[in-house]
Amino acid sequence: MADVLTTYAQAQPDKLAVIDDRRGGDVRRVTYAELEEQANRLANVLLEMGVRPNTKVVWCGQNSTGVVALVNAARKIGATAVPLNYRLSDEEAAYVTDHSDAEIVYVDAEFAPLFERIRSGIPKVSTILVFDGQAPPAMASCDELMAVAPATVPEVPTAMEESATMIYTSGTTGKPKGALRRGAGDPNQVAGLLQHIGYSPDDVYLTTGPLYHSGPGGFMGIAMALGQTVVLQRKFDPEDWLRLLETYRCTSTFSAPTPIRMITNLPQEIKDRHDRSSMRVMIANAAPWSFALKQQYVADFPADSLFEVYGSTELGVNTVLRPEDQLRKPGSCGREAPMVEIRLYDVDGSIVTGTGPDATGELYVRSPSVFADYYKQHDKFEEDHRDGFQTVGDIAYRDDEGFLYICDRKKDMIISGGMNIYPAEIEAALEAHPEIVEAAVFGIPSDDWGETVHAVVVRHAGSGLDEAGVTDHARAHLAGYKVPRSIAWLDELPKTGSGKILKRELRQPYWADHGSNV
Repeated sequence: MADVLTTYAQAQPDKLAVIDDRRGGDVRRVTYAELEEQANRLANVLLEMGVRPNTKVVWCGQNSTGVVALVNAARKIGATAVPLNYRLSDEEAAYVTDHSDAEIVYVDAEFAPLFERIRSGIPKVSTILVFDGQAPPAMASCDELMAVAPATVPEVPTAMEESATMIYTSGTTGKPKGALRRGAGDPNQVAGLLQHIGYSPDDVYLTTGPLYHSGPGGFMGIAMALGQTVVLQRKFDPEDWLRLLETYRCTSTFSAPTPIRMITNLPQEIKDRHDRSSMRVMIANAAPWSFALKQQYVADFPADSLFEVYGSTELGVNTVLRPEDQLRKPGSCGREAPMVEIRLYDVDGSIVTGTGPDATGELYVRSPSVFADYYKQHDKFEEDHRDGFQTVGDIAYRDDEGFLYICDRKKDMIISGGMNIYPAEIEAALEAHPEIVEAAVFGIPSDDWGETVHAVVVRHAGSGLDEAGVTDHARAHLAGYKVPRSIAWLDELPKTGSGKILKRELRQPYWADHGSNV
C-alpha cells in the first residue's frame, strides 16, 4: 500500500502541506511534493543510521517543518516515534529517553544542549541528529546528511510492521508512562469521527500548543491524512495566534483550555484587529474547559465551531459534544464517538445503570483506538483493564439523554467527613466568578474530617478579590460541604506542557508529613 504522503505528493504536488510561520519574515512554505522529498531523505538517513522497524527514535523540538518531516519519515520505515517534551528537566528527559530504549535522538538545534548535558544518562542512544541549526561536537548534522541522502522512497522490508508511536503521559501523578500505539487506527472508526465532526480536505489546520502532545499532534495527523494545509506556530503566543488565524484563514484546531483563555482574555481592541470568522472546528480537550471559558469562546468566535472531545493519550477520542449542545449541556463532554463503547463501574465492580450525579462510576472504554500497552509496564495496563475495557481513572455519570459528565480523576477525589467531593465541580463554580482566571482544588489533611477542601486561585491582574469574596461566591453556587475551607493565591498555576494542572506539586507541601497522597 502506498504511503499517504507519497499519494498526496503525486495527486496534489503543488498544494501547500506546511506553513512554518515564525514571525519577523521567517516563513517556510513546503508543498506536498517538497515534504515528500524531505521525509524520504530523512527516512534514508535514519536507515543508514541503523533504524529498522520498531526502532525507537526520540524527537525533541518546538513546532517546525523538521518535526513534521520526522513524523512522516518514521511512518515510512516503520520506526517508533517518541516525542519528548522539551520543557522537561534534565533528569526527566534522561528518564524518558532511556526508558523508551531509543537508539536515535532527533533534536532541534535549540535543544541540543539538553542532550549534551544528559549524554551520560542515555547510553542506549548511538546517534544524536541535530536539525535546523549547527550541531555541537559529537552530534551529527541532520541537515547536512539529508542534503546528500537519496530523495527516493526508502526501501524497507516487504513484510514491514505498521509504524508506531509511543507518547509518554504527562506524569501529573508520578513518573510518565509510555503509551504504545501501533498503526494509524481503524480506518472505519477514523472515517466515522471525521464525518461526525465534518472535516474537509480544504480545511486549514492551525497548531495550538506543542506537537509533542497527543492532541495537537494527533489532530495534525488527521489534517495531513486528509491532505489539508497545516499552519505551524513554533511557540504559542495569543496575539500571534490571532495573526496566523487571520493571515491563513485557518479553519480548524485543537486546544487545551489555557491557550484559549489567554486569547479570550486579550483586550477587546486587540481581538477586534483580527478577523476570527474563519474558525470552523475548534476541538476543546486536553483538560476540561469550564463553562465560563466556553461562554467566553462563543462570544469571540463562531458559536457553531465549538466541539469538545473527551479522550486521552491512551484511549483516543471517546466522546464528542457538538456545538448545538455546548451551552445546553454545561459540564458534559458529550456522547460516545463512533465505534466507542463506554461502561461505568462502581466501587464494587458492578456496571452502573442509573443516571444523574448520584450514579457515578469509573469510566472504562472499549474501542479500536485504545492503545496497545504501557511500554515495559504491562502490569499497569492490566491493572486498568476490565472485561475488555480500559480506564485512565476518570469518574463520570450519565444524564437521562445519555450525555456523559466527567466528575474528576479518581485520584483527585476528596473524601471529607465521609462525603465524596469532586474538585472539577468546585473549580467550574469558582471560574464563573468574573475576577477569577482559574482555580485548582484539592484535599488537604484534616484531623477532624480526613480531608478538607482547599483552593488555589489565580485572580485577574488588579483584582481586589479576597478570601471572603471567593467563599461567598462558592456558597452561592455549591453545597456547604463543597465550599473551600482555605484558599491560597498564585499568579500562575503549574502545568504540564499539554496544559494539565500539576496538582501533585500543589498538594505536596500539605501532605509531606502525612504519607504519599500526592
